[in-house]
Amino acid sequence: MSKDYDPKKIEPKWQKYWEDKKLYEVGEEKKNPKYYALVEFPYPSGDGLHIGHVRSYTAMDIISRKRRMEGYEVLYPMGWDAFGLPTENYAIKTGRPPAEITKENTDNFRKQLKSLGLSFDWSREINTTDPKYYKWTQWLFLKFLENNLAYKAKIAINWCPKDKIGLANEEVINGCCEKCGTPVEKKEKEQWMLAITKYADRLDKDLDTVDFPERVKTQQRNWIGKSEGAEIEFEIINHDSKIKVFTTRPDTIFGATYMVLAPEHKLVSELKSQITNWKEVENYIKDTKKKTEIDRTGEKEKTGVELKGVKAINPATEEEIPIWIADYVLPHYGTGAIMAVPADDTRDEEFAHKFNLPIIKDYQVAGFEDFGKKKTTFKLRDWVFSRQRYWGEPIPVIHCEKCGIVAVPEKDLPVVLPEVVKYEPTDTGESPLANISEWVNVKCPKCGEMAKRETDTMPQWAGSSWYFLRYPDTANDKEFASREKLNHWTPVDWYNGGMEHTTLHLLYSRFWNKFLYDLKLVPTSEPYQKRTSHGFILGEGGEKMSKSRGNVVNPDVVVEHYGADTLRVYEMFMGPFEQAISWNDDSLVGPRRFLERVWRLQEKVVDNDSYVGNKSLLNQTIKKVTDDIELLSLNTAVSAMMILVNSMEKQKQVSKKDFEIILKLLYPFAPHITEELWRTFDHKESIGLEPWPEFDETQIMDEEVTIGVQVNGKLRTTMTQVSNMSEDDVRKAVLELPEVVKWLNGEVPKKVIVILGKIVNIVV
Repeated sequence: MSKDYDPKKIEPKWQKYWEDKKLYEVGEEKKNPKYYALVEFPYPSGDGLHIGHVRSYTAMDIISRKRRMEGYEVLYPMGWDAFGLPTENYAIKTGRPPAEITKENTDNFRKQLKSLGLSFDWSREINTTDPKYYKWTQWLFLKFLENNLAYKAKIAINWCPKDKIGLANEEVINGCCEKCGTPVEKKEKEQWMLAITKYADRLDKDLDTVDFPERVKTQQRNWIGKSEGAEIEFEIINHDSKIKVFTTRPDTIFGATYMVLAPEHKLVSELKSQITNWKEVENYIKDTKKKTEIDRTGEKEKTGVELKGVKAINPATEEEIPIWIADYVLPHYGTGAIMAVPADDTRDEEFAHKFNLPIIKDYQVAGFEDFGKKKTTFKLRDWVFSRQRYWGEPIPVIHCEKCGIVAVPEKDLPVVLPEVVKYEPTDTGESPLANISEWVNVKCPKCGEMAKRETDTMPQWAGSSWYFLRYPDTANDKEFASREKLNHWTPVDWYNGGMEHTTLHLLYSRFWNKFLYDLKLVPTSEPYQKRTSHGFILGEGGEKMSKSRGNVVNPDVVVEHYGADTLRVYEMFMGPFEQAISWNDDSLVGPRRFLERVWRLQEKVVDNDSYVGNKSLLNQTIKKVTDDIELLSLNTAVSAMMILVNSMEKQKQVSKKDFEIILKLLYPFAPHITEELWRTFDHKESIGLEPWPEFDETQIMDEEVTIGVQVNGKLRTTMTQVSNMSEDDVRKAVLELPEVVKWLNGEVPKKVIVILGKIVNIVV
């Protein structure tokens, strides 16, 4: 055994051993309870793995390794979400096929992930761009079509003029394209839609049945936008039509002094012959079409035009009230019309003041069901599901003049993407596939006459909406997954991912799973029992990492310089898992030194289990690490192990039994060094096959306290201290905390004042 800790020798050796032994490949033996741990599979960009990926994947790797030691049969899979705009744009720029670029990127990502020692079952690797995979994405789309949940409609869509692509509402951020940041326009276009709104109520209610963070549930509920109220009809004088409004406050109807329609409301054109200022109205409608939803609903001065010559009747007061159009009313929210109660609504009040409309302060309060019928509405819109791009799953339908829309027969799936010369979208807004006549022109499967293929492709979210169902049965070419294997593995027990996917992938995949549950194709209504989210890793100084800022950290460089175990421990130690945290190169030194101290402890080990170390601290550490892993309080778990190692260093000797316990606790965090040290004590099998340590409750006598850590009198962080720690133990542990390392900035402290159980003040 080398005296020096050398990750370059240790880490590749054990990665090869684990792979050769297929240690993390899992079957369905059903001898042990199953556990399905999942991370969001990455988009394999040309930039390679990001250190943000490392944070998420290492955390779930810790859970997976601990579960195996607890006796579970663990499925921890990995794959590639590889369709999408970045690869297509790179193909346009370079003229290289997207499939070729994707293979390069996935090969690089796989190599990077393996270098981190992550315990993925690589035998189940999937790729959304593989025809063997997207055959089933297409098959699932046809199930939506068959059940009237996929349909084509001409709608005003969000259009990105730069990417020449339609976007779902969820892909528009602050009025701009999520991908490229270009301001989005509205454009009338025929699009494929998925009727997610039919599942809106269940998507909202069933959040009560899953273990998701409250902030995740809140974001989903806000996006779904469930509102309970009443629908009320207002008659129009000298016209047969009525204006329907939805309101959550029907009791305020006596205070309604005017009505406002969305400029796009169909009644506006129907009332054209009665509107005496039609030119003014028409010009306002044209101006509105140029505005984004953000422009229309943001904090701005209200605009509008009265429909002169027409009036509505308030059914409560039976008085005539004016009808206006205004861009702050959107056509797809509620009914696209509102009754305005300026005494009780700030927005209505601003509008009334500007246009000198009446405001009734003391009006009679109506009973909740006096003038309407109960109704529930949702803010959620149906999902715009087609994209006018090349690099996506072809939508498997054929358009026949005689038969209409015809599904591609299952025997003809997959509809494979043809090779093309040019990947640019067309100026007409059609996909590049529209230019390949030999691919587009086919015979109708129903009547045999010549027809045309659909040339739109699916959005990137399609493949990721069901990938968790494919991992249990990746080799199946007869069905998307066998019910037997789905029954065994699903639902996912623990899923970790980014908060940025809460109203996109997470909502979409819950919808797909519920639909498949209704078809009796999957065993549970909800796909994920537990969901957690990690915070972003920011650049030094708290800025977002980006190429333009030059602050992107390449995990390969860190692994080369410090080792994978150091990177893993550092990312778990750097701060609370759910919070954003700034990267600091200097802070890598602490975790590296910690591993070196663990390495050197082997020199003190004696094969004498009767040797007594600090049994109380040892059992406290077992309990704390065990509990903290389940809470994803991984920074405090590392801190607890550091404190135990500090204590062991002070002992003249360390019993083999105690040393093996610290190795088992550390193993999920730093699997390479612990595997190496484990084998130095004549163990023939992997440490990962050992049982997880159990603590002795009778040995836990001391309590934990949280102490404040100050730098120059200002509180910078906190630390858990067990009451039997000495001042030296506390001092040493505090100086290794990432927040402290950051504030010291390489300086040596003048003083470290320790008040046990209360506070530490570091004077620089």
